[in-house]
Parts: sequence; structure tokens; C-alpha cells
Amino acid sequence: MRASFVFSEVFTGLRRNITMTIAMIITTAISLGMLGGGLLIVRTIDKMQVNYMADVEVSLYLTQDVSANDKTCTQDPCRGLRADLNSNPAVESVVFENRDQAYERFKRLFQDNPILVQSARPEALPASLQVKLKDPGRSDVITQEYGARPGVSRVDDQKQFLDRFFGVLGGVRDGVFVVALIQALAALLLISNTVQISAFTRRKEVGIMRLVGATRWYTQLPFLLEAVVTGVVGWAIAVGGLIGAKFAFVDRILSVTGGIIPNVQVLDVIVVAPWLLLASIIISATTGYVTLRLYVRH
Repeated sequence: MRASFVFSEVFTGLRRNITMTIAMIITTAISLGMLGGGLLIVRTIDKMQVNYMADVEVSLYLTQDVSANDKTCTQDPCRGLRADLNSNPAVESVVFENRDQAYERFKRLFQDNPILVQSARPEALPASLQVKLKDPGRSDVITQEYGARPGVSRVDDQKQFLDRFFGVLGGVRDGVFVVALIQALAALLLISNTVQISAFTRRKEVGIMRLVGATRWYTQLPFLLEAVVTGVVGWAIAVGGLIGAKFAFVDRILSVTGGIIPNVQVLDVIVVAPWLLLASIIISATTGYVTLRLYVRH
């Protein structure tokens, strides 16, 4: 009997303040959707770091004279560099690539751009030593130790590029979180206002219930449940929106990157969804409870 009364009061309150209820649901959904987007970006960055950091290499590009005169790396300074790298405890493997091999790889990479391939010449591509490290995070050691060695023209550290790339993604993530925070603040204010209005419109009923012995917690429970229900509905819309956005345009946008940025999977949304639900319940319930304690006397 008591449970049915509480739920009937919740339904009555949501229906009575229908416009504010809809506004609260929409605002909560947008806030949770932005938060979910930020969490999905975090998961994407984590997957990319696992995929790419394991294959990070440091390329030591050799000078023009070495590239032209030593195509097998059997003469100094190339031979000495290769031997030193192989004996370095931080190095896992070293692969020498001469000009002709670099040109063939260039043609494979840019086979869809024949004009660029035709304009390139093997003489423009230096020979290199491709160094794979046991710990990709220590690639700066190779740069510092071998960057100024004779025969080395420049050092290309793939980790530096990945750090910049992940930094850009991190900036996008932070921006999404900021927007989510602003939307969450708006949702908090709407929840607070809705609870106050709902309590005010039913102040007589609440007063009568308190006079006949109802506890304060029992009279305030319907208002708390109203806030939680709207939060859960907003969560459901947010999760549906994330899945819809994935199929509507996110997959198409990420396909342009050629697989550099992995696609967002439905499983990723499913993994993120419980955290969004938890955040929704905590925020709505806490806001409703604090509002009732501060502004509602009965």
C-alpha cells in the first residue's frame, strides 16, 4: 500500500510539472551524452596507445654521402652505428633500409597518388636505421645518444609524433568534459527547481501526512524518486544518443582517417553506460536530497 502510494505520487509529480520534467530530462541527457563522449575518447586514446606504442620506432636517417656510397651498411660510419645500436641494452632490433628500399616503400605508401610517386626520386630518400626499443617510452635516449654521431643526418622519433597526436585528442576530451560540466550544472539547477516546485504544489498534502504521523523521510521520498526517475530517463536517452551518433556519423568520420583512429564499438558504449547511470543516480538523488533539506520545511 505504501509503495503504491509513493509511486502514484511520483507519477503525479512528474505529470504535474511536465514541461520542467521534459527540460530536466533533455538537459540531463545532453550532460550525460557529453560525459559519455569524453569517456569514449579516453577509451579510444587508451586503445591507440596500446596499439601504436608497441610498434614505435626511432629512425636514424643517414647523411647523403653515406646513403649514396654504402647501400649495405658494411662501411663506417654506418657499420659502427649499427653495431653500437645492436649492443645497446635498450634496443630490441635494428633494421637497415637503403635508398632503393626506402623508395620502394614510398611507392607502396603513396600508390594512390601517382603524381607524387612520379615526382619523387630515390636520391631524395636517405638510407636509415630503423630502431625498435624494448621500452618505447625511452626513445629520447636514442635521440640524445646518437643524434650527433657522424653519418647521422637527423633522428625521427615516432613517439614524439604520437605524443602530439594524443595531446590533440586529449584537448578534445577536455573540451567535451568542460561542456559536460556546464550541462551538468544546468541539470542540477533544473533538478533543484523542479523538486522545490513539486514540493510547493503539494505542501498541503505533505503537511496533512506529517500531522497523521508520516515521517519526514516518507513524505520526501516521492520527490527524491522524481529526480532519480528523470535522471534515469535522461541516461537512457543519452546512451541511445551515443549509439545513434556512432552509426549516424562517427563511423563515417573515423573511416576517413584510414584506421589511424579506431572505430568506436557498441561494446565501448555498453562499458561506459553503467558509469553514466551511476553518475545520473548520484547527481539527481543528491541534488534532490540537499534541496529538500535546505528549502523544504516539512
